[in-house]
Amino acid sequence: MYPSKHQHSLAYNNIPAVNVKEAEGVFHIEVAAPGLKKEDFKLSLHENRLTISTKKEQSNEEKTEQYTRQEFNYTSFQRTFNLPKSVDGEKIEATYADGILNISLPKKEEVKPAVKEIAVA
Repeated sequence: MYPSKHQHSLAYNNIPAVNVKEAEGVFHIEVAAPGLKKEDFKLSLHENRLTISTKKEQSNEEKTEQYTRQEFNYTSFQRTFNLPKSVDGEKIEATYADGILNISLPKKEEVKPAVKEIAVA
């Protein structure tokens, strides 16, 4: 499983660090994205391509007697991963805790050919 060449960031070129691990029956993707909420993430799967994106807007306003200053801060990124065909797209799960987005990508169960005995007549 490798990130595709179409990964980019829209603000400050902040592409979060990602760990990809494989265990028996599952792949795990960990995305370091502190300071966000689970609602800030959007995950989509299209033709074995998993896209992880986020967009967060913050506004800071400072007022004094003589002036008003307002700053907008946009944080966003997008990462796309080409998944192996062995991933079961119907069972992908994601959680966000302690600044880490954890995505579990279970592998499809291996279909074994049925063995049928044929009696000789």
